[in-house]
Amino acid sequence: MHLTIAMPDRIALDVEASSLRADAVHGSFTLLERHIDTVAILVPGLLTVRSGDSEQFVAVDGGVLVKAGGRVRVSTPRAVRGDLGELERIVEETFRQMSEREEQVRTALDKIQADFVRRFMELQHRA
Repeated sequence: MHLTIAMPDRIALDVEASSLRADAVHGSFTLLERHIDTVAILVPGLLTVRSGDSEQFVAVDGGVLVKAGGRVRVSTPRAVRGDLGELERIVEETFRQMSEREEQVRTALDKIQADFVRRFMELQHRA
């Protein structure tokens, strides 16, 4: 089956796979090509992708998995590929950096909103 893992800004993985293990809101499952078509809401966790004798690991921050025929598509806000041994460190660093950026954006939005309210109040006092 053909597996594509997509994030908003890039494709994290695009391979032929013999099986895929994932964690969804209702528990862990394994997909094989002969399985029926399905949709699953993924929880943050590890996807294990088998291709022949090799395994690849992709940490995802939740998402949606859709299996239709011989194609499996995963859409996730964040994904990190790596070796199982070092994946925890990579995920922690990558997600920490993303969280810091998200916090900076939230702070900027809060400042914009506070300035908007302040200026609106000034306009009301002038009227």
